[in-house]
Amino acid sequence: MALGATLYTVGVHLADVDRGVYEELDVRLARHPSETAEFMVTRLLAYCLEYEPGIAFSDGGVSSTDEPAVLVRDLTGRITAWIEIGAPDADRVHRGSKLAGRVAIYTHRDPAKVLNQLSGKRIHRAEEIPLYGFDRAFVDDAAATLDRRNTLAVSVTERQLYLTLNGVDLSTLIEEHRLE
Repeated sequence: MALGATLYTVGVHLADVDRGVYEELDVRLARHPSETAEFMVTRLLAYCLEYEPGIAFSDGGVSSTDEPAVLVRDLTGRITAWIEIGAPDADRVHRGSKLAGRVAIYTHRDPAKVLNQLSGKRIHRAEEIPLYGFDRAFVDDAAATLDRRNTLAVSVTERQLYLTLNGVDLSTLIEEHRLE
């Protein structure tokens, strides 16, 4: 018998000063049995940091082969932002860049290794794609704090990320890199 996904709920207070986005969100995440807590935390952070109308987690979740972990659709259903998590395959990034107006990658892994993995591969508009990295200890601490029901305050000021997750305060710099 296959294990099903575990549902997590997160009440989010989002204050992204850098982008002028201030929202109260009720987020529901389905964690696939093969998904690590660190990947899920990175996916949740990407959702918050990319938040705009039309944002959603992909229907297939982490097992989806034709959609990213997070995407944004306009009112016609067209994908306008393709947001990958972790260390995506170059072909997925290339496909996303051709389908969407904007692509971003968020990783909880070593950004240098992810960049090296994608370097020299055929990726449409590679120079326009940002790779955002979080400090590994920050992601590990957030993952250890995560429960099935959560309260999360996210503040971003000058690319500094401040979290209060279930009463635990964490912070990290959002490192930005570019594909070549």
